Amino acid sequence: MGDEFETIRIGTRRSALARAQTAIVAAALRAARRDVRIDIVPMASRGDTLRGPLSATGGKGLFCAALEDALRAGHIDLAVHSAKDLPVPLAEGMTLAAVPRRGDPRDALVSPAGGPPRTLRHGARVGTSSVRRAVQLRAMRPDVAIVALRGNVETRMAKVLDARGDERLDAAVLAMAGLERLGLTRQWADVIFPLRPETFVPAAGQGTLAVETLATHALADELGACDDGDARQALTAERGLLERLGADCHSCVGVHVARGGGLWHGQAMATDAGGEPVRVDAACERPDELPGLLAERLARAGASARY
Repeated sequence: MGDEFETIRIGTRRSALARAQTAIVAAALRAARRDVRIDIVPMASRGDTLRGPLSATGGKGLFCAALEDALRAGHIDLAVHSAKDLPVPLAEGMTLAAVPRRGDPRDALVSPAGGPPRTLRHGARVGTSSVRRAVQLRAMRPDVAIVALRGNVETRMAKVLDARGDERLDAAVLAMAGLERLGLTRQWADVIFPLRPETFVPAAGQGTLAVETLATHALADELGACDDGDARQALTAERGLLERLGADCHSCVGVHVARGGGLWHGQAMATDAGGEPVRVDAACERPDELPGLLAERLARAGASARY
């Protein structure tokens, strides 16, 4: 990195989780160049301030828009996002400068008993605002009542563990990576039950961080220290499936790609005409082949990205 980047300004959302994620990237940058100064620039996004379903107000891209505006205006040099919040394709003029090593991609069921979905009481109230999570949970437990749930991780956990009366939920579905990055998996291990990707397919990019900058920014080609090859290839394949399916904020699609045993493995989920989840899998030597294979198998199974 050149001397002109003695100070690097990293934009982030204001939540504790967003700051924890940004700290991971900042630490990698400091390790690569010990004389660099990192300025963390917290910002509020429209996705944080709006209430109600995101699909009705612009989708998850609302979480990224304020940071991208700051990049265009030159107020920050980099933005750190949860990769699952990034729209497909990226906003014009932006590039993924780095994809750090992936965290835990799984979803988790948080409940006082800490058990799997089958252990919930009949008619349990389960909080999530994700259609993907709701569809897969109902397939396991058709009797549960899905309750819209937004807010930061701490707020959502409190609805299960601390709330009283009508505010109390029996369980909530959260991302394992967020729980880990906030240091909650040890403290609350007895109430967290991870859900295997093979049976509860995560969102594209779940557990992955994305470092975004302007494609023309000098830093765009200088962040190799923060980049993990496997994480980038998996994210590219997962986002490739979304692009092939034409998925957007109204879609119900899950996909998980990982390397193991000398092959790249992918699981994907979308719904059929009746709104039931359809799951397919594939394995091949090259991750860039998985989007086509998974899309073809979903189509053959009668699945659609529309819900």
